[in-house]
Amino acid sequence: MTPSLSRRPGGGPPAGKPGRKLGPIADGVGAAHRAWLEPLRHRFLASGLTISELSCRSGWAKSKISELLRGTGRYPRWEITYGLLDVLDVPSWPMRRLWMAAALEAEKKPDWIDGCIQNRTHPPGRATVSTGPTVPPLEHQAFTELNRSAYLAYARLFLGEDEAREVVAETFDVLWFRWDEALASSDVVPFAWSVLRRSVMARARHVDGCPELARTAFDTVALSVLSTPEARFAQIEESMALFKAISRLPAHQLDVMVLTYLRGMDHAAVADVLGVPIASVHTADRYARKTLTAALRLQQRHGHAPEPQNHPGEIPE
Repeated sequence: MTPSLSRRPGGGPPAGKPGRKLGPIADGVGAAHRAWLEPLRHRFLASGLTISELSCRSGWAKSKISELLRGTGRYPRWEITYGLLDVLDVPSWPMRRLWMAAALEAEKKPDWIDGCIQNRTHPPGRATVSTGPTVPPLEHQAFTELNRSAYLAYARLFLGEDEAREVVAETFDVLWFRWDEALASSDVVPFAWSVLRRSVMARARHVDGCPELARTAFDTVALSVLSTPEARFAQIEESMALFKAISRLPAHQLDVMVLTYLRGMDHAAVADVLGVPIASVHTADRYARKTLTAALRLQQRHGHAPEPQNHPGEIPE
């Protein structure tokens, strides 16, 4: 489905007019801010409009629009953000929630946020700020219900409970925002997973460039069946060594391993969530276990990890 914004008024191909090239997103833009800014920029670039044309249609100055699309200057007010949504034909309700979350991330006070949302005044030529909710497409609603629990299970491996819930809610809002784009992709499922994964990894703590799974060492089946403090401490050490090795796997192998062995999903369910053939899951599992076995044996030879005890809940040899 080609978004309506990609057509000029009256039909025809995108404008494609020459204009000043949009610069990159500024350093220091937070994860919540980037979550809505990146798809908005993509929407703008797909529209074929220039910043000058966007300025004329929205009623906002080119300098203000350029600042918003690059994330420079102060965090943008809702009025100008909504003005661009109106021109670019972007659903305002999910964007409003994303905008509010990013405003809190930018340390804007609740009174400032409420003032922006409630402000319905607009200079001549600018769009009226509508704050009423709209309903996402039925397909989006069904997709959300089908995948929410698996997405939460994945996010909780890397983030705290509250942050995991925020990231999953953000993911479905971004998908609503980008639903036309998702439908136009080869497959909605891997498109959606990439949105979730990117949001999770943007917030996860990283060590040496790899996402940290150490907190999961305290929530394993193997640990729960041990009764003595000595055994529990030994199992924690073993689990942390294993999770460190998992975190260094390639992205697809990591996702397969954590969903299969840390969240107890079978390969068919993992394939459904990731949107890949089940053969791809089998292959990733096989290669990942070989890599992990070799890595752990190397650590044991150098005295950096205890000898595996084959406790229940651990990844099999």
